[in-house]
Amino acid sequence: MRHENSVFHDILKWVPWDVFDRLVDKHGSDHRVRRLRTRDQFIALLFGQLSGAVSLREVVGGLKSHEARLYHLGTRPVERSTLADANARRPNAVFGELLTTMVAQAQRGLRRKVGEGLYLIDSTGLYLAGGGAEWARFSAKVCGAKAHVIYDANADRPIYAAVTPANCHDITAAKAMPIVPGSTYVFDLGYYDYGWWAKLDAAGCRIVTRFKTNTPLSVTSENAVPEG
Repeated sequence: MRHENSVFHDILKWVPWDVFDRLVDKHGSDHRVRRLRTRDQFIALLFGQLSGAVSLREVVGGLKSHEARLYHLGTRPVERSTLADANARRPNAVFGELLTTMVAQAQRGLRRKVGEGLYLIDSTGLYLAGGGAEWARFSAKVCGAKAHVIYDANADRPIYAAVTPANCHDITAAKAMPIVPGSTYVFDLGYYDYGWWAKLDAAGCRIVTRFKTNTPLSVTSENAVPEG
């Protein structure tokens, strides 16, 4: 019987696997791995996301039900415990940097159309529960994380995201974010840092934020406002 590729197979063709392999080597995420490569982990997690799975058991069961097609995806069935261990111990920077690379590729055509970018920076808290949440323990009874996001107002979508423990300050995460020269960045008082602002200014960026009441300001020039 002639084989026909699945929609999931077609989606995976858009992944820059050469970049993915370089990131795996860079972060050593396949070092001493015998049972589940980072590529297999990624495919399993992507399958779970696109299929709406709400647990690792659903991810594993869903892949198992399509076992005959997994060979053509370049992967294999996974065990729940093995996938859980990989999620807990492997560096997630591989996936974060892959997202940044793919978003940059998607943005090229958009930037040609809209010119300079307008980016909104903010964070949101995430309550965590269950196994594997100890890395983000916030207090004796609460585990929490924080998602730091750059949102492209022109594209109406996020272009960067990073997850940290909940006690990570917004400005600390912001300093690791990529900067697009010549763009406008909008953020609140959580990103109040003169050194970081200077870095944005040096890249030709504009900043929209609020001043604290004790911010020392001096007038360097005055411009007339046209009538109307």
